Amino acid sequence: MTAPLTPPPPPHDQSPHQAWQAPPPAGTVEAEYGQDGPGMKTELRQAAVIVLAVAVSGVLLGLLWLWLAPHVPLVGDHSSKGWVVYLKDTEGEQAVGVDGAFTLLALAFGAVSAVAVFLWRRAGGVPLVVALGIGGLLGSLLAWRLGVWLGPQQDVIAHAKAVGKGVTFSAPLKLGAKGALLAWSLSALLVHLGLTALFGPRDPEPPYEDGPYAAPPA
Repeated sequence: MTAPLTPPPPPHDQSPHQAWQAPPPAGTVEAEYGQDGPGMKTELRQAAVIVLAVAVSGVLLGLLWLWLAPHVPLVGDHSSKGWVVYLKDTEGEQAVGVDGAFTLLALAFGAVSAVAVFLWRRAGGVPLVVALGIGGLLGSLLAWRLGVWLGPQQDVIAHAKAVGKGVTFSAPLKLGAKGALLAWSLSALLVHLGLTALFGPRDPEPPYEDGPYAAPPA
């Protein structure tokens, strides 16, 4: 008698519970990897738009700073040695108020720009965050120089001569604390990070798949 014929066992590296899958169609790998290129290009274009828009809004910051910043009163005096300019109120804190006004306005502009960028593109991305920081710095620089340019005359001696001896006039607009130029960028980054953490899109959880190593039901 001969032993009954039995079918050969399946290969060692294949499970009987696995279904054969057809190979991916031609061009699938190239298409999958090709999606990263156009996506990054789109983010870079959006980042460039954000840098430009945020930087240009520095014009509004400069105008508001010029309007809301306190004026530092000066007085000119003429003697045999020439003209001398001094503070009218030696105990005044107007100079500190000038820096404080710029800092508070920059913080507000940073928060508003972060909210606007988040509402425009909730998905976020590193290029957009970097664009917020660069745009905020450029906007602060533009606001600072614009406020100084449109503010009172820089040559205080010439200004004192023009208004006359003993007449009070405003000192040039000056930003003493240069660290205020970073307030816009820091505020924008922090607010955008908080909004992304609270309301940003979440990554979908991977679906549960049954397989040869799946845990048995309870």
